[in-house]
Amino acid sequence: MKAISGKRFARLLEKQGWSLQRVKGSHHIYTKPDVDVRISVPIHGNKPLKLGLQRHLMKLAKIPESEL
Repeated sequence: MKAISGKRFARLLEKQGWSLQRVKGSHHIYTKPDVDVRISVPIHGNKPLKLGLQRHLMKLAKIPESEL
């Protein structure tokens, strides 16, 4: 799996129907109608997300690895 930045992951979430609820510091909080999960994406410029965090966020959002 290749690491992507928080900005790119946020754009990927928005394509999947997630909407930005709020921003607290560098963390962007996303929600989706009819889903009880909130996803917090750390956005630190173009720094890549750590792979463990990226895998976890992808699992929560039900995004397959092929979408990257």
